[in-house]
Amino acid sequence: MQLAERLIVRRLGLKPYQTVWRQMQQFTDNRTEETVDEIWLVQHLPVFTQGQAGKAEHLLQHSAIPVVQSDRGGQITYHAPGQQVMYVLLDIKRKKAQDNHDFSVRHLVSALENCVIETLADYGIKACAKADAPGVYVDGRKICSLGLRIRRGCSFHGLALNINMDLTPFHYINPCGYAGLEMCQLSELIGDQALLCEQVAPQLLQHFINVMDYRQIRYSDTLSDH
Repeated sequence: MQLAERLIVRRLGLKPYQTVWRQMQQFTDNRTEETVDEIWLVQHLPVFTQGQAGKAEHLLQHSAIPVVQSDRGGQITYHAPGQQVMYVLLDIKRKKAQDNHDFSVRHLVSALENCVIETLADYGIKACAKADAPGVYVDGRKICSLGLRIRRGCSFHGLALNINMDLTPFHYINPCGYAGLEMCQLSELIGDQALLCEQVAPQLLQHFINVMDYRQIRYSDTLSDH
């Protein structure tokens, strides 16, 4: 079993954004060539996160919701319970070597978008990606935001898929820097107001595992071994 085919999946529940962000940075800074890739599944307490090149004017209305200046790509977005976040902590250099140099950050972005599109298709929802605006869209409305950071040839951050949350705070911002962009979520699209992230996450994860060709998966509900 090649190291590039191994994966650890951590199901972290509900965590503050800044706590998990710091742990992602530490994990990436400390990883070696022998470190197994990881995926972290998490939901966050309400927070706006501003991308590395984020512009202040995209925050339209101040509120009690904190704004965190992050180090990911992209502009401002919103996280809250009911949104499934999937962070991908992958060694892109190693993946590139395994795939005969035919793997790049663009391939990773496409893999993330495609795993969301396939997950939504499981629920009968037709979705698409846009070449000029990373993320996933349903009839022009955005259902999934995406932002990555690459450090030392390794990725962290990832995607945020709206499942069953209060979308109101998205009106306080230009989501991902696009004025007037409307957001949507899976629970409303399928008419299931009881839908949980925990129901959708396994499908999302499995589609990503399939497209990335991971063969040996280990699961954990903690970060305590870091």
